[in-house]
Amino acid sequence: MRHYALPLVLVLSTSLSNALKIPMKRISSPASSMQRRSGRSSFARPIFAVTDNGDDNSMKMTNMHDLIYLANITVGGTEYPVQLDTGSSDLWIKGPTSPLPNVQLTSMTYNLTYGIGWANGTIAYAPVEFAGINVSSQAYLDVSSASNPALSYGADGIAGLGFTSLSTIDALVNRTNTSTGRSLLFSLFEDNPQEPNFISFSMQRGDDPTADVEGEVEPEFAQVLNTTAIPTYPPNSPMRWNVLLDAVLVGTGAVAVSSDIDGVPTGKAVALVDSGTSYTYASVDVCNAIYGSIPGAKYDESLGQWVVPCDAEVNVALQIAGQVFPIHPLDMTPNSLTDPSTCVGSFIPQSVSVGANSFDWLIGDSVLRSIYSIYDFGDFDSSGVMGNPYMKFLSLVDPNEASKEFHQLRGGTSNGNITFNAANSTLSGGESTSVKISDDLVNTLDKISTYIPAMLAIMALNALVIILLLVAAVVYMVRRRSRKSKTRKVVGRALTPMPPRMSRMSDYDMPAVGGDHVYQPVSMALTEDTFVPPSPAFSKPGFSGGMERPKSVA
Repeated sequence: MRHYALPLVLVLSTSLSNALKIPMKRISSPASSMQRRSGRSSFARPIFAVTDNGDDNSMKMTNMHDLIYLANITVGGTEYPVQLDTGSSDLWIKGPTSPLPNVQLTSMTYNLTYGIGWANGTIAYAPVEFAGINVSSQAYLDVSSASNPALSYGADGIAGLGFTSLSTIDALVNRTNTSTGRSLLFSLFEDNPQEPNFISFSMQRGDDPTADVEGEVEPEFAQVLNTTAIPTYPPNSPMRWNVLLDAVLVGTGAVAVSSDIDGVPTGKAVALVDSGTSYTYASVDVCNAIYGSIPGAKYDESLGQWVVPCDAEVNVALQIAGQVFPIHPLDMTPNSLTDPSTCVGSFIPQSVSVGANSFDWLIGDSVLRSIYSIYDFGDFDSSGVMGNPYMKFLSLVDPNEASKEFHQLRGGTSNGNITFNAANSTLSGGESTSVKISDDLVNTLDKISTYIPAMLAIMALNALVIILLLVAAVVYMVRRRSRKSKTRKVVGRALTPMPPRMSRMSDYDMPAVGGDHVYQPVSMALTEDTFVPPSPAFSKPGFSGGMERPKSVA
């Protein structure tokens, strides 16, 4: 967001009121139109063409996508509904005719391929209006043929809201030595410098799956601007809206995460925040930890998902940048579209890979509905230089209220006092570690640190007094002995001769001591047996306290 020379409150309110507003509609699609990849394939978007030839990389019909979010965009004077996708960066439209009216075609053709679906067409330019903001000439793909799940929901295309560095259209246009192929949001902010350069989403749920849902920055969510900024990964020049995931909190325990990507900090995973995907893709270990201990739950190989009893409440939160974001339990086990009496796990136990392994997780709408999110392309400093992009999240879920809402729809009794304990952000093993010190001990340590100088001074004074007393005692004893030797009289015989050698005596007639005596004060340090509480181990059936990888689930 741009910062002006105004009081902070006015800056926030100004940025909020001028933010890019995107009215969205939540759409449900018939089960027969649903597509998803094989449960054993590697998810990728967009890197390869999709075929349906029966092999492990093919698409097949299931209930993967239960709903998507659409918004309207005007291209060449005509309005088209498009899916909003933070996981890609290209705009493509498939209208009733190709080319669309009032556009300028180029000679460049291309086939955009996604993890699910493809779109083939010609790069074109047209005036575009999106969320009330105009771009005089926007590059897009004018599609003549396509196979993509978005079309079955009533969309005419996809609006990628990612960075230009991920745009295939921009890369193709750059080959012609021009820079007119920038992504939609880049063009919006460049052509309208008075507009704050961030977007925001609120993908709220409703009882009616076909109800319209508004997704825009609203004053009621203004506190999101006060939350801690979450940097992208990598922080500089990212290609995607990636964040570092700290841990997954399941009930009162925590599940460690890890990354296969070079350079990622230990105990972290890279997660792509993707509004264009309905579910969330996570590691097998995490999904097993979430659903594996639920009575009656089982993993369905044919679906590539867990099948879960609909009345089983699943309490999960994600920890990102030290912040905890609970997920609504209704989104953890949505109803199956093919069998409403059955519920499936919205966390898909499958690794993801794109290009050169740029992320480990894919966080989709099943999580984003519980978060109010801001995607900021970077703040401008006083000289007009844009900083690094970042995100801000605001939790929309009260776990206890969400529990009540869950059981009102699914039956049963809600849980009370649901609390998620944040894990150590550097967690790298299979269990969370936390060290808690009581308030009384903290206060005691504070007092000790405050009074230690005075206590040491008192001890030094006491030591000096003791030394003086010892010296006085020695002097007194020597003088007393000296007086007795002068008055003693020997009777009966003369003194015996002195031995040839005598031991050397000190000035006080005391045996000499080699070296000076050094006073050793009493130590004020805490003893080594000071109690430190042990780290709690997360335990679930099928898991050891050290969080070994669970056995494969049939």
